[in-house]
Amino acid sequence: MFVLILDDAPLNNLLMVEAIRDLPGCIPRDFLDPADALAFVREDPEEIGVAICDFEMPGMSGIDFIRTARMVAGFEHVPVIMVTSLDQRSLRREALAAGATDFLNKPFDPIEVRSRVTNLLALNQARRVQIDRVAWLDREVKAATALIAAREREIINLLMKAAEHRDTETGNHVARVAESVTLIAEELELAPERVEQLSLASTMHDVGKISVPDAILRKPGRLSEEERREMETHAERGRRILEGSASHLVQLAAEIAATHHERWDGGGYPAGLSGEDIPLSGRIVAVADVYDALTSDRPYKKAWSHTDAVLHLQAESGRHFDPACVDAFLKGLGRRA
Repeated sequence: MFVLILDDAPLNNLLMVEAIRDLPGCIPRDFLDPADALAFVREDPEEIGVAICDFEMPGMSGIDFIRTARMVAGFEHVPVIMVTSLDQRSLRREALAAGATDFLNKPFDPIEVRSRVTNLLALNQARRVQIDRVAWLDREVKAATALIAAREREIINLLMKAAEHRDTETGNHVARVAESVTLIAEELELAPERVEQLSLASTMHDVGKISVPDAILRKPGRLSEEERREMETHAERGRRILEGSASHLVQLAAEIAATHHERWDGGGYPAGLSGEDIPLSGRIVAVADVYDALTSDRPYKKAWSHTDAVLHLQAESGRHFDPACVDAFLKGLGRRA
């Protein structure tokens, strides 16, 4: 590790180099000109273990050198020893404020120089080890988080495969809904991480349909009142399937499953929530889900045109849907057109 030595007097540099030359892991680099020393600092600040600079130099004082060097990324925490023949308290305070770590008086004692450099090198090395340790822990946490996220995605995929066995349209439907959820959430300027979570969690919004009888789920005509009530149970059943998980993503999916059929005016199900009492996740998915349902062929109806579906969303804005979510969806569609 380099020990930077800066003094405009060649003899002082020579004596300092001799004092520390044989210290283990120490490579002295001496400079007479502060500009040359700063160029060395900027070149590879991470390789400098300790810097030693004189106070009185022509053109740039030791304090000015320290203040300038401290602005170099990677040099912020390198120990700096200031060497001076002056013993003024105000000078030391100014040097400490500029970033000096320690002081040596002239004429300096080679044994004292060796001891101080050795101690400061050890402190700097310990700091580097700690930084490496923190970086390693950060990598481990990210790896563990990625593994958890991968397992959550695997669980979601398995649930969706189970749902597809009951309804062959489910897979395509949830993919389109997730795309629309992303569009709405981005237009609402939600954080990227939140957008990703909402998109993925939304794929489980109809998981409760696993419990709906085939005769109702695949009925080609309109449902009777009793059949409609049975179909509506899928929202609450979806919540029950997903609730209780320690996963934040699955908790979000449970929230969506339970609330994506609530209405802004309070006329939805299963809880009759209204307005902002409905979680934003449910309000977003409600718009995406209905738009895709309208524009898709179903056993009981033909697909609507995009224009007719948009007109329906606009007509139901403030009644069925959160107006902000409808506006965000339509703006997003316009932006992608």
